[in-house]
Amino acid sequence: MPARADFTRALLRASGASTLAASARHLAQVGVPVFPCQPSGKRPLTTRGFHDATTDIGRVEAWWSRTPEANLGVPTGVVSGMVVVDVDVHGPVDGRQAFARAERAGLVDGWGLLVETPTGGLHAYFAATAGVEQRSWQAARAGVDFRGDGGYIIVSPSVRIVGGVPIRYEVVNVGDQPAAALDSRRLRDFLDPRPGPVVRQGRGLVRLADMNRLAFWVAGRGEGERNRGLFWAACRLAESDVSASDALDVLSAAASQAGLGEREIATTVRSAYRIAHPAPEAGGPGLGGGAWFERANAPNPGMGGRRL
Repeated sequence: MPARADFTRALLRASGASTLAASARHLAQVGVPVFPCQPSGKRPLTTRGFHDATTDIGRVEAWWSRTPEANLGVPTGVVSGMVVVDVDVHGPVDGRQAFARAERAGLVDGWGLLVETPTGGLHAYFAATAGVEQRSWQAARAGVDFRGDGGYIIVSPSVRIVGGVPIRYEVVNVGDQPAAALDSRRLRDFLDPRPGPVVRQGRGLVRLADMNRLAFWVAGRGEGERNRGLFWAACRLAESDVSASDALDVLSAAASQAGLGEREIATTVRSAYRIAHPAPEAGGPGLGGGAWFERANAPNPGMGGRRL
């Protein structure tokens, strides 16, 4: 892994190389692991995706010898020393507005490099925090993703085809100081705050407002975070002694709106309840995984046969 500030210099030099193969070779030589992605696309060409990233020069040269126009992928997080705030511009969602709000709040200061993406978005590069795992996440409603441990990024001079026209990832600004670390958790809480604790009323009843707030939050999860968001919300309800069948009723429509299938929703809620209640009483309501799960997959007469 390159030293904390070195990846900025390495990416700058790679962006000016005459070929993608030369860029890949340079990054590997200075200790930045790389892997090939689909020409003009983002899909990895290797079997294990970013897990196959390497600094082995022979392997890198072999990859780009086979596919000279392969886009250049770099894993993010501790393995490369860099994390990236990925600002998207898609349809009605313009992540640049959310990024500007975060900038005014002082949450995205210290970037080392800004890269404009072919679709008009932005990649802001920061230093990975040594000894701290920073998992990737998405804030779909804000139009901002975080690429950290468990993620990867396409780097300049890679190309995407937009409207039939090839457009490069272009470096547009370089920081005055070496790239700083980023508090990714604080940024996520600012852009996409999770609902607060679920409040129980008398006799263990949970406030309807809290359940509606959880459901609204689940409905807003984007691809890549939908299942985790549903699981988290179901755990909160399980911890508040809401029965699994009631949790399914509350969260099912919201999770469907987010794009999850009915069986996946039921399986995720069931898993959350098993984690929250690892030693349920035999036949306990919603915890043993029997009756409530069967109910979840049975037609509901009140919904015209739609299965909840």
